[in-house]
Amino acid sequence: MSTYHALIDDTLASPRQTVPLPSLKVFSTSPSSATTPGNYRERLIRVARWSEAAGCAGMLIYTDNSLVDPWLVSQVIIQNTCTLCPLVAVQPVYMHPFSVAKMVATLAFLYGRRVYLNMVAGGFKNDLTALNDPTPHDRRYERLVEYTQIIRCLLEAQIPLTFEGEFYRVKNLRLQPVLARDLIPGILVSGSSDAGMTAARAMGAMAVKYPEPPDQVTTDSTPKDTPCGVRLGIIARADENHAWEIACERFPEDRAGQLAHQLAMKVSDSEWHKRLSEVGSKSNGNQHTYWLHPFETYKTFCPYLVGSYESVSRELARYIAGGYQTYILDIPEEEEEFEHINRVFQQASQRAGQ
Repeated sequence: MSTYHALIDDTLASPRQTVPLPSLKVFSTSPSSATTPGNYRERLIRVARWSEAAGCAGMLIYTDNSLVDPWLVSQVIIQNTCTLCPLVAVQPVYMHPFSVAKMVATLAFLYGRRVYLNMVAGGFKNDLTALNDPTPHDRRYERLVEYTQIIRCLLEAQIPLTFEGEFYRVKNLRLQPVLARDLIPGILVSGSSDAGMTAARAMGAMAVKYPEPPDQVTTDSTPKDTPCGVRLGIIARADENHAWEIACERFPEDRAGQLAHQLAMKVSDSEWHKRLSEVGSKSNGNQHTYWLHPFETYKTFCPYLVGSYESVSRELARYIAGGYQTYILDIPEEEEEFEHINRVFQQASQRAGQ
């Protein structure tokens, strides 16, 4: 029977066991401090424990001017789980690359836990303006390459680093404590634009995309020289109508959200943001398995797959067959969601021949 790495089948394993499928890796996403400010820490711990129980490799932690610090969130996650690895969003305008390497090494030293890094070239334009960062889109990716090179050299080479680039320079810089080889972080970066994909290759990083509809995915959709992943949400149930009832209840019509999305579009230079908006405009608001309504109402920043186990697994299998091996799921509403997502991944893996 085909299985996959991150989420477990309760017919094959106990709730605290995982059934490995080396080719696929799944991350969840931490809740936002902006939407659950009153009980954020408690909510964060619950979602982290759900994710670990489901066998997720790690959990994405966002960063922007309005959110709590992702490194402190990472520490809370590590302290309240046993194996879950934080996937920390890293924005160069917030800290020097040496500080990032120091954070990774310190968490490893204190807890023996690996950290993944989600390298962020952009962000909300107003955030960048507030921080006096007018760097154009493609140039931000060029800067990100240098930034990541310094981090990787400090963590991996374990010798004094001298680096002279266009954006950063360091001389005889040494990192302490030394990071254990088996805790060197995985690197991810957005690959939805040409500049992002070029940066992923230069950085040796996983290129993460906000995927277009599955029927547009082919075996040539992902480059052979760069591992690729996708960011998406999943709402699946045995019955198609039940899944859509849950989806529409969770993401109802929201005129204010639509206006917020339209405003964001006007000031954003994000390639994936514009492309998903174009795809959404062609759907005319109709309900398809590939669903952009949560994105279009400013409730989340990724597409959703919605429907029966059968229909969702069929579409997910297209991504798997197309070469996408890493999946970053949207924030789970309840622990039960992982049970349904697990069924979808099991069926999709079988369809894709994994």
